[in-house]
Amino acid sequence: MRFPSDLSSKLPQSGRSIFSVMTELANRHDAINLAQGFPDFPPSSAIMKLVDEGMKKGYNQYAPMPGLPALREIIAEKTERTYGAKYDPDKEITVVPGATFGIYAAITALVKEGDEVIVIEPAYDCYIPAIELNGGKAVRVEMKYPDYQVDWGEVTKCINFKTRMIIINTPHNPTGSLLSSESMKRLARLVNGTDIIILSDEVYEHIIFDDVRHESAARYHDLAERSVVVSSFGKTYHTTGWKMGYLLAPENITVELRKVYQYMVFSATSPMQYAYAEILKRPETYLELSAFYQAKRDTFRDALQSSPFDVMPCGGSYFQLLGYDRITDEGDRDFAARITEEFGVASIPISAFYRMKTDNKVLRFCFAKQESTLLKAAEILCRI
Repeated sequence: MRFPSDLSSKLPQSGRSIFSVMTELANRHDAINLAQGFPDFPPSSAIMKLVDEGMKKGYNQYAPMPGLPALREIIAEKTERTYGAKYDPDKEITVVPGATFGIYAAITALVKEGDEVIVIEPAYDCYIPAIELNGGKAVRVEMKYPDYQVDWGEVTKCINFKTRMIIINTPHNPTGSLLSSESMKRLARLVNGTDIIILSDEVYEHIIFDDVRHESAARYHDLAERSVVVSSFGKTYHTTGWKMGYLLAPENITVELRKVYQYMVFSATSPMQYAYAEILKRPETYLELSAFYQAKRDTFRDALQSSPFDVMPCGGSYFQLLGYDRITDEGDRDFAARITEEFGVASIPISAFYRMKTDNKVLRFCFAKQESTLLKAAEILCRI
């Protein structure tokens, strides 16, 4: 007997995450896992010592709901120094247990039944479920393949009186593309005179290549005054499993965010907050990150030059797209599964980032790995 007999799903179109599927497949076949986006090397000994220090200093109970004051203050200093934007640490900065959590909290606080949210695809897989769970409707606009640039004309056509939010992501997961200054200015003009909120997912803000500047929504006053900017300590400090991030938003939006946040989890882990507050006093720990990951990107790309794959542009993040239409006509999910099983390298099919499963014969590979891992994976891919 099953109870209740009429249990219906709130997410009928959702199944297991593609990340879980591909990681399980990689483990089953002892494959090199370039699918899931996490480093295979440890964080710095300095930050691990700081966590231990925080515990010994007594940071083991609940932190204040919006985060430790010292952490919020150093985040405010960092943001002003990096982007020229001033945020009040008491009223406009909220520390959260991971960027995905922050995105969900923001959507829950700000999107109401019947609201429309414009999502630019391919999109990270947490956006649309969060919208739908909160009674909103996701309106999808596809980037232009193969350059993966936003068609702002298409975005403009989708805006109407129901549009509550536009979600942007730069540097972009999964494509590695970047929003330019002109794109940000165009977005600002597009939403001028409306009540549209911008949710700006910037978790790879410090992983951007070739001396290009990260165009944060915080840089643009007209955007910042209506934006929730999402950042991730996990991506910056190789600590994805610690699940720590923060939200920047003007006071009126932050008030609503915190109303929801306090009932979801109340506060993030205390000793980690202490550690991040201390490590952020050393700007080199995030300012040197681009060069660190650019070396990995270049190592992987150079090793793939003799492969049959098309090595696509990567301006930021730690993901490299490889096109394979010269190899096979297989769908990307089938091909990703086959090269995991037969060749021992796991990736993510890009169609997983589209609700309609658009398949351009492209796979995503994570290069946040040791050099030996990248070279071994590239050697295998060159043999396909």
